[in-house]
Amino acid sequence: MKKKEQLKQIIRDFHLSKNFDVKPRALQLPIDTNKIITLVGMRRCGKTSILYDTINRLSKDSKDIERTKMLFINFEDERLDLKVDELDLVLQSFRELYPEQDLKECYFFFDEIQNIDGWEKFIRRVYDSISTNIFITGSNSKLLSTEIATSLRGRTLSYEVFPLSFTEYLSFKDIEIDLYSSKSLAYIKNIQEMFLKKGAFPETLFLDERYIDQTLQEYFNVMLYKDLVQRYEITNIIALKFFLKRVLSSTTKQISINKIYNELKSNGIKIGKNTLYDFLDYVQNIYMSLTLHRYDKSLVNKELGEKKVYSIDIGLNNAVEFKFSDDIGKALENSVFLELRREFSELYYYRDAKGECDFIVSENNKIVDAIQVSYDISSEETKKRELKGLINACKNFQLDRGTIITYDSEDDFLYEDVYVQVVPFYKWAL
Repeated sequence: MKKKEQLKQIIRDFHLSKNFDVKPRALQLPIDTNKIITLVGMRRCGKTSILYDTINRLSKDSKDIERTKMLFINFEDERLDLKVDELDLVLQSFRELYPEQDLKECYFFFDEIQNIDGWEKFIRRVYDSISTNIFITGSNSKLLSTEIATSLRGRTLSYEVFPLSFTEYLSFKDIEIDLYSSKSLAYIKNIQEMFLKKGAFPETLFLDERYIDQTLQEYFNVMLYKDLVQRYEITNIIALKFFLKRVLSSTTKQISINKIYNELKSNGIKIGKNTLYDFLDYVQNIYMSLTLHRYDKSLVNKELGEKKVYSIDIGLNNAVEFKFSDDIGKALENSVFLELRREFSELYYYRDAKGECDFIVSENNKIVDAIQVSYDISSEETKKRELKGLINACKNFQLDRGTIITYDSEDDFLYEDVYVQVVPFYKWAL
């Protein structure tokens, strides 16, 4: 079948389909911004479903936009094998199917468009000469990079998508959120344990538990071979697999490229240190793991200094045997990181000679919050250690309050003139 005929079939099948059966996420995409809406996040985290929800909302909107005024193309569709100079076939096919349509009034949804090298020029042309109603998704953070922003010249509004937040997780599970209802609270606490062990990829919530790990392992393999090996043309697969094992096993800890380099060297695996730094960039680009920089007043020191790594999903780590299962405290800290990362772009950890604080939040270059995470602070020794790092951070940044997030403990008190709130994860996240 010729490419244009194949495209027409894909477009027509979409128009004949009913509204998508998807659950709304917290992120509701704006519809009338005259900007290119860009969704970025790792594969299988729900970007396509957010596009589907946007299409549903357009259909139900007061404008009552007909489905034939919308074009949806998924560039991961195995039936498509388009090069950048063939992207115009999409528009040609749409025009030929619906010659009466005014394309300026149409909405264009392009899913996983980063699969087409050079896609930016095509999108810019559509925006400049055809329609400003454009929505795109991609599984690579380079879609947020300054190069892309420059090539689209301020035409974009970008949003990052992660696996489900705890609030979304409860919503997908149809759990009523009522912290004053003993029944609701029991459900929430029970769900919290599952959330901290199995992670929050949307698909896994509706799978038989026997198949969750296998599904997550498939996610990992696709990321390994398609998003890393194929996309970045990596030939040293042995070194890459070793590197990924070390990164994932270092979740919630500082990562040292020098240490990994020496370990590879001692195992007889030859690879340059710069290549390992590239690997770390690639892992972040595809959202397999994210880094958290140590706070420093110097921007250069922030970027080049120590950093910790966090997993995009706890269940993914557990499924590929870099387990959190034996340390639920790590899972708790990773979950807090992800909840904060969704909300704040300026997030750091803080450490000096007096102690360490897990997270400090900055807004407009001013530290506004300090947060410590500990599974259980019932022992005096643990409580003293966690307070030391938290209070030290609060005093250094002139904060009069700080938070300790736990699995199930709750308290509040004044300590060295700092108001400390101890709150369980489920209550803090909600």
